[in-house]
Amino acid sequence: MSRIRILSEHIANQIAAGEVVERPASVVKELLENSLDAGATRIAVQVEGGGTRLIRVMDNGAGMDEDDVLLSIERHATSKLRDESQLAAIATLGFRGEALPSIGSVSRLTILSRPRDRETGTRAEIRYGRLHAVHEDGCARGTIVEIRSLFGNVPARKKFLKSARTELYHIEEVIRNQALACVGAAFSLRVDSRSVIDLPAGGGVEQRVRDVFRCQDPLLPVDFTAGDEKNGLRLSGYLLQPEVSSSRTNRLRILVNGRPVRDRMIRHGVVEGLQGFLMKGQSPAGALFLQLAPAEVDVNVHPAKLEIRFRSSQEVHRFVVQAVAAAIKAYQEEVRSDIFSIPAPSPEQAAVPLFTAEARRPLPASSPPEAGSGPGEPVRRPGNMAVRRSAEPAASFRHDQAPFSAVKPPDSLADFTGLTLIGQFAKLYLLCEKDDRLIVIDQHAAHERIMYQRLRRDYLRRDIPGQNLMFPVSVELDPRQLETLKRYDADVALLGFAVEDFGESTRVIKAVPALVSHLDPAEMLAEILASLCSAPRDEPAAVVPPRIDHLLASMACKAAVKAGNRLAPAEMFELLRQMKDSELFSHCPHGRPVVKIFSKQDIEKWFHRL
Repeated sequence: MSRIRILSEHIANQIAAGEVVERPASVVKELLENSLDAGATRIAVQVEGGGTRLIRVMDNGAGMDEDDVLLSIERHATSKLRDESQLAAIATLGFRGEALPSIGSVSRLTILSRPRDRETGTRAEIRYGRLHAVHEDGCARGTIVEIRSLFGNVPARKKFLKSARTELYHIEEVIRNQALACVGAAFSLRVDSRSVIDLPAGGGVEQRVRDVFRCQDPLLPVDFTAGDEKNGLRLSGYLLQPEVSSSRTNRLRILVNGRPVRDRMIRHGVVEGLQGFLMKGQSPAGALFLQLAPAEVDVNVHPAKLEIRFRSSQEVHRFVVQAVAAAIKAYQEEVRSDIFSIPAPSPEQAAVPLFTAEARRPLPASSPPEAGSGPGEPVRRPGNMAVRRSAEPAASFRHDQAPFSAVKPPDSLADFTGLTLIGQFAKLYLLCEKDDRLIVIDQHAAHERIMYQRLRRDYLRRDIPGQNLMFPVSVELDPRQLETLKRYDADVALLGFAVEDFGESTRVIKAVPALVSHLDPAEMLAEILASLCSAPRDEPAAVVPPRIDHLLASMACKAAVKAGNRLAPAEMFELLRQMKDSELFSHCPHGRPVVKIFSKQDIEKWFHRL
């Protein structure tokens, strides 16, 4: 007798249920997809006992007659596929025909449905995979699916469920994701007779994002289309502002061709596009909708359709990075025009220089650099690469200048930025006024972003200026540092260092980056080598490798004006001018915000004047 046997239909359905029905939230997901595919515009969900005692989903969709109700509980019975050719261009959320029979095999399932052209509906009752009763019943047009005693016949599965509170959280996440996928439908959730979610229809994508995230702050719009229309790539949606993001990684909701999915590659692209705008430990939040040709994505690789596969994942990743970066740039321009908007200068005003040559130099560090050799003299880098020494020595901040009130800047300075400078607070924040708003600027974060943008630009041009040292500095390196320097010698050279061998473990530093030439060369090199040694493996698609980007941000931080530096009025205006001209300025490269705006209304509320 053969030892191999064909499984019974009941056992096969239970196995399929293990793939499709992972937890109560999986049941809700499958039923919501069926409702949306049926054209429902109102979907109400009721849950008791975390979903194991009761799940009821009611919709006003197309409904089913008796024949369709009976077919819907058969395996691989679906209204969404007619032939093989449609499989490559799936547009519906569900299509396998496995959901209802799989759910029915591990629960007590009741279906009550009525199509538009029938006076009465059909009720079908299934108990743990076996049809118990079918009869006519009165009901409104649409479908009601009720699941009781989920996993009642498989206690081993039920044992692995989490607490009712955790299971409810996953159900809420499923409903919010599906609500984003179909903003034209209304969704509600009641838990033990308590209303938990109520999302009305008709408010548009932005309002639905606000409702889902309970966010009233300004959103960052994303709308980017690929130049090559062959794949139909388009990314749209809204991201929450970086300062209201959190450490939770599930706050970014991704939908591909209208289908909520989990995709690390897309998430990584969003994070890379937001590079320099998220603080350490923060994760992006918002809802992004990726559209592309159905033939370019395979949605049939996961039983629950939560994971997908792209034909060209690297191309999609690059596109997502570009789309998010473009959104950030557009956001910067909006903030720039809001803060720095000024009327066009008259020809007479345009002809008057606002700053002398000295004042127009980059804002210096808090202490002057050491003098070097002659201007413009090149310094040889390892590997026959030359460090360009800045021909113009950097100026330094002077902290012995007259008090703010004693120095009156030219009137044209205020006109240049569109801001009225009030002064400096706590030797760290610039206080400005514009249009009945108080604008507070972190001087260190602002200057750090300006320096970072300049270093990044010079790095991409392979042209970071170096500063010759009047007296070369000898350093002793341990074996690990020597190995790191040997491995990353080209990177160290591109950062503006000139380091030469001087014995077995001794190296001589002859030049350092001009922006940080006032710092201790040995400490700076040691810090860079430590950072390079512990740097993660670079992503192939990164324009600036992460290890280099981290170093550029660190150099910018050290070069920027510090907290505690008292600035003269001309220096404050110069910082504002450089902010206005910087490509990006709203956040420092470590993600901290640079600007905070308080409206007159905000302040009057604080003092109870409203």
